[in-house]
Amino acid sequence: MASGEAKIQTEIINWLTYQGAWVVKTIATTKNGTPDILCSLKGKFIAVEVKKPGGRPTALQLVQIRKIREAGGLACVAYDLETVKDYVNHLMES
Repeated sequence: MASGEAKIQTEIINWLTYQGAWVVKTIATTKNGTPDILCSLKGKFIAVEVKKPGGRPTALQLVQIRKIREAGGLACVAYDLETVKDYVNHLMES
């Protein structure tokens, strides 16, 4: 059985893929703190740092999220699939 965080990542990846997104699950990168999931959906770059409930992003992960936003991308920390659904649906409405 997948760990809590891995299970949440799989649910998010499957949902984003179903929405038509190009999705990558990062494993090893050249930038420490890179979010777990990177995707492009309807012309928007979205990065998702996944944490199990009660988990917290590291300072470096928060720095990378800020840098993504400053570069015009969208980034969030998600503790469950519903967080991503709400975030993405809100983005697509605006």
